[in-house]
Amino acid sequence: MNILALDLGTSSVRGLVLDADADPRPGALARRKVHVNIGDRGSGTLDPAQYLACLVECLDELAAAGHLRDVRLVAVSAQWHSVLPLDHAGAPLGPVLTWLDTRVAPAPGTAGPADPDAYHERTGGWWHRGYWPLRLPWLRARCGSQVARFVGLAEYVLGHLLDTAPMSVSMASGTGLLDLRTLTWDGEACELAGVRPGELPELAPPGWNGRLRAEHAGRWPQLAGVAWAVPVGDGAASNVGSGCVDGRRAAVTVGTSAAVRLLHRLPAGEPLPPLPEQLWRYRVDHEYVVTGAAYSSGGNLYTWAKRELRLPESSELHAALARVPPDGGEVTADPRLGGDRPPGFAPAGAGELRGLSFSTSGVEILAGLMAGLCRMVADDLAVLESTVETPMEVVLGGGAMAASAWWRSAFATALAPRPVRHRAEPEIGAIGAALVALGRVAEAGRLAMTDPPDDEGRAPERSGAAS
Repeated sequence: MNILALDLGTSSVRGLVLDADADPRPGALARRKVHVNIGDRGSGTLDPAQYLACLVECLDELAAAGHLRDVRLVAVSAQWHSVLPLDHAGAPLGPVLTWLDTRVAPAPGTAGPADPDAYHERTGGWWHRGYWPLRLPWLRARCGSQVARFVGLAEYVLGHLLDTAPMSVSMASGTGLLDLRTLTWDGEACELAGVRPGELPELAPPGWNGRLRAEHAGRWPQLAGVAWAVPVGDGAASNVGSGCVDGRRAAVTVGTSAAVRLLHRLPAGEPLPPLPEQLWRYRVDHEYVVTGAAYSSGGNLYTWAKRELRLPESSELHAALARVPPDGGEVTADPRLGGDRPPGFAPAGAGELRGLSFSTSGVEILAGLMAGLCRMVADDLAVLESTVETPMEVVLGGGAMAASAWWRSAFATALAPRPVRHRAEPEIGAIGAALVALGRVAEAGRLAMTDPPDDEGRAPERSGAAS
C-alpha cells in the first residue's frame, strides 16, 4: 500500500508518495511554486485557478512517472485561515485571502464578543483580522450580494477534484468559527461574522472519505476509487510529522512562516483546559488539539534578505553565517516584516533593524533577523511550557530549518537549557497528514528521536507554511 500525500502550502504545492509506514518513496515528489501576491498595503492573496492548476500538474507528473501505482489513500495537509468567497455558480469572486493578508478591519462601531475570554476559550482564537468572523464581513462589503458561500482554499481545490468536499474540523478550527468542544459552528462567532444558513461549508463527520470525481478517473485511473482523507491544518500536521504528539515535546517549525506548538489528546465533548491569553488552540481531528503561537516571518525572511541584500549563493552564504555568533551578534531585529499573526495587531511593515554600522554586512543583517525570530519563539515557548508540569524538549522542523545549520544552532542557543533536536525530513507536514489519516498519531513520537540541531547535513531549500 502506498499513500499519496498532498501539501497545499503558501509558497508551493507538493505531492509525494509514501509507503505504508508514511516514509517517503525515493524520487516520488512533485512540486510547483505558487505566486503569493503581496502588496504594500498588507495584501497577501493567491489566485485560486492558478493554485488548482499547480495541484493538477503535480498529480500529472506523479502519474506520468508511475508513482501513483498502488496508492490506496490520499492525505492532505493544508494552510489554515485562508478564505475565498464564491458566487451562486461556485465561481470565485476574487483571490484567496491567506494568513499573510493584514488589510481586514472591523467596520466602525462594530462590537466584538460579549465575553472575549470565554470566546477565546471556546473557539481557540480571537476577534481578529486573521479569522473569519472579521474576514467574512470585510469580504462581503467588497463583493456585495453576489456572495453565496465562503470556503477555504482546501475546500475549493478539493471541490473540483472530489465528489464532495466538506470542511474537516481541523480546517474549521482555523477559521475562528468552531466551538472546539462541541465541534459545531459557534453561535456567537457566526453572528459576528454575519453568516446566513448555507454560507459556511458542511462539516465532515468522523471517518469521512472522499472519492475522485468520475470525470477525472480517465486522467488519473490509479486514483479511481481511492479514499481521500479530510485535510489536516498544516501546523497540526507538522507537529505529528515532527513526532511532537504529547506534552513532553514542543515543535518549532519554520517554513514560509514559523510556529511553536504543543499537541495533546482531547476528544470531542471533553471540557477544554485553560488557554493562556497569548496562545491559540486548534483541532488536529476529533481526538487531538494543538496549542501554540505563530509568526508571519520564517523562511520568507531568508528569501527576502537573500534577494534584497544580494547575498551569495547557498554554500558561500552558509560559510559566512557560520562566522556570526548564534545569538545574532551586534545586529538586533524585529522580524515582523509581514506584521503580526493573531493575537497581535502590528501591521505589515513593522520590522526593525538596530545596531547597524558602516561595517555591518548583509549576512549580519540576515543573522539578526533570524535570531530575532528565535527570541520571539523562546518567549512564547515559555508561555506554552506553563501549561504542562515539566520542561519540554523541542524538535525543530520545516524546510527552512533543514536548509540552515546556522538557524538550527541559533534556535538551540535561544531555547537553552531545553534539549533541542532536529527532524531533518523537510516534508513533515505531508507525513503528519498521512499519519493522522491512518489513525496513528500516538505512534508518531518515534519520529522525534532524530538529529541534533548542529548537524551539517544539507537539504534542498524548500519550505512550507507553518501555523
